[in-house]
Amino acid sequence: MARARQIMIVGNGAVDEGAAPLIDAADMVIRFNGSRNFGSSGRKTDVIAVCNTGRPGAAMLADPAWRESEAVRGAAEIWSVRDPDLFADLKPQLAISHPELDDFCDDYTDGFETFATANGKQHRIINRSVHEALDDALLALGAEPYVVPSSGMVVIQALLSDPRHASDSIILAGFGHSGWDGHPFDAERRLVDQHIASGRVMRLQPLFASSLCQGT
Repeated sequence: MARARQIMIVGNGAVDEGAAPLIDAADMVIRFNGSRNFGSSGRKTDVIAVCNTGRPGAAMLADPAWRESEAVRGAAEIWSVRDPDLFADLKPQLAISHPELDDFCDDYTDGFETFATANGKQHRIINRSVHEALDDALLALGAEPYVVPSSGMVVIQALLSDPRHASDSIILAGFGHSGWDGHPFDAERRLVDQHIASGRVMRLQPLFASSLCQGT
């Protein structure tokens, strides 16, 4: 049986002072896009989860500073959070409901795969079934109309639905549940709280961090 691991999912929000050593001590650290809090949230990076469609995806691939950043260079894997087939299906709907998002579904997955392969990294596309199950869970919690879930929530859902991580500790840091109004952040917070109540997810808090440090 595989050893239970600590997996840190580090959003781009603020982290508590003193959390960096605990994040760096985890078995796996997942960061997002530009890893804006890199340094203050530690430096260990195993996975960079990217928004592989629209302007963020185009900007990252075109930016030498992103490609050469310490977080990206240190990562062994690049995860494309948005399934290209799902977003191709979403495009006609958005053309009606959100015509201003005309490039939202432009797909750069091949570019991230090429980049990963050229730099000795694994590339993974998170399957649309993960996104669809997440949509169902958010709607069950009364989510207001939204465009798509946040990348952070998709990664949480991907880990929780993967039997390989059934015994792992999934710990969140840097999640403020705020930002672009196309994400259902209120419902996402409720869903995370539900996962915490069930014991599947934890938030990295100062008191909890001290107990982790002691190995309890």
